[in-house]
Amino acid sequence: MKTVKVTIERGIKGDYSAFISSNNCEFGCIGEGKTAKETEEDFLAGVEDIKRVYAAEGKTFPDLKFVFQYDVASFLNYYSYAFSLAGLQRITGINQRQLSHYVTGVRRPSKQTTQKIENSMKEFASEIAELNLV
Repeated sequence: MKTVKVTIERGIKGDYSAFISSNNCEFGCIGEGKTAKETEEDFLAGVEDIKRVYAAEGKTFPDLKFVFQYDVASFLNYYSYAFSLAGLQRITGINQRQLSHYVTGVRRPSKQTTQKIENSMKEFASEIAELNLV
């Protein structure tokens, strides 16, 4: 199975787009939406359309695994059901106001800040993965 990276990013007008960002795929596909989740679903619906075209042409659709990667605004939007800005501030050390600027697109985080958010979230995920409730 081949892994294909798909990037989801927030546009300047507040909408989202998804596109294949790795060069190891034999076709192109995009998705669009008002939320990161809607955009991912639209992308996957596009893949299903491509599968139908392959079948109609008698071709075998490649064995692919799509891995979604997000810009900071899309990540914050996608997981807004689980993380408040206050909670993200506690996890990342970045103040709520700054995080809000990233969500709304007023500002884009630097590479260093993006890495800090990613590392903080991975550390948090590791802590949760080690959780044992009694």
